[in-house]
Amino acid sequence: MQFRINIVLLNGVGSSGKSSIAKELQKMAVEPFLHVEMDAFLSMLPEAYHDHPDGLSFETTIVDEKPSVFAKTGPAAERVLSGMRHAIAEMAAAGNNLIVDEVIFGNTTTEYGNAVSEYRTLLSPFRVFWVGVFAPLEILEERERQRRDRLIGLARWQYERVHQGMTYDLEISTGRASARECAQIIKERFDL
Repeated sequence: MQFRINIVLLNGVGSSGKSSIAKELQKMAVEPFLHVEMDAFLSMLPEAYHDHPDGLSFETTIVDEKPSVFAKTGPAAERVLSGMRHAIAEMAAAGNNLIVDEVIFGNTTTEYGNAVSEYRTLLSPFRVFWVGVFAPLEILEERERQRRDRLIGLARWQYERVHQGMTYDLEISTGRASARECAQIIKERFDL
């Protein structure tokens, strides 16, 4: 039997529980898995590029009397995200199993390309399991408030957009199951 590298790509709104699921899956998987977080890559940008049009910029509007925050990626942030996708492919090529914690807008193409297409091309040599992580908006907004490290309103803006146009191998809801239960479902479904 030939050994194949496994990549579990968790996509969902911020505060949907992707990081918690990843940590639980790391504990129970037979082989070691590295947890790759999109936020870790974006935090590599110089501070001057946070809330900057060339890096990450944020625009708040009010929807149903609540803030909705649109996060826009400029050229520097787009290069970081593309670099992250290439780094993930290289880490897998080096023999690492990965759990990728992402917020991908499946139907979004920028002047820098489409993240889903780039992932599919770069990760084609590996077994990739696309997992949609869902939760009700009320739960996402409560988690966002409790975390205190997120702009209030990011979840509201992402909620209608993150899963649009996406096709998953598995969909899970952290509104109905714990992170451990979700990780167990992923482990069993993909024999990890």
